[in-house]
Amino acid sequence: MRILGVDSSGMVASVALVEDDLLVAEYSVNYKKTHSQTLLPMLDEIVKMTELDLNTIDAIAVAAGPGSFTGLRIGAATVKGLGLALEKPVISVPTCHGLAYNLWGNDKLICPIMDARRSQVYTGIYEFAKDGMQVFLDQSAMDIRALAEKLNAMGREVIFLGDGCPVYASVLAECMQVPYAFAPAHLNRQRASAVASLGAEYFKQGKQEPADDLIPIYLRKSQAEREREEKLAAEGQA
Repeated sequence: MRILGVDSSGMVASVALVEDDLLVAEYSVNYKKTHSQTLLPMLDEIVKMTELDLNTIDAIAVAAGPGSFTGLRIGAATVKGLGLALEKPVISVPTCHGLAYNLWGNDKLICPIMDARRSQVYTGIYEFAKDGMQVFLDQSAMDIRALAEKLNAMGREVIFLGDGCPVYASVLAECMQVPYAFAPAHLNRQRASAVASLGAEYFKQGKQEPADDLIPIYLRKSQAEREREEKLAAEGQA
């Protein structure tokens, strides 16, 4: 089984090819270029380096959200275009699930935190067991202090990962009452290899869809939408 993975849900742009239990190639960049400029050249480089015939892939897995609104739209558009052109199904992988999958096999609670601004994070709480990844808290947007309170109540050691770690490290130091740690550099951001690997598991379970049906998972309204609503509400009260 060949699964192409794509993740543009955050600052990282990442493309990977997973074949059965082998990571064939992965290209990730965590830098200030727009994903519209990076994803297709990265994919093209992987195709050239591995002599890949894209028609031989079984499906395309994509980090579908939450995350950067612009990044999610670019990723969805890229994957839709590829899926339609190749006539391949797509696999929608929740971003926080994919992040947690970076730490597959760990015996601690896994808690991705992506900065959602205004003291909120996109997050979830996961554990790995013999039968796979268990979800204690499905991905959601919540206040970082409320998340710390929930984790404290669970009473177990936690590993955090994601771009929210440096942003909220001081808040966690203040609020966390259970032991915790931050994942190391090679595991603490989005990786298309994790998206592709988890996508392969979803594919086996029949969780794929036509490319045209792919819809990003936003969880919250965009900042522009919120500001527009606030402006209209203020004008209505004037």
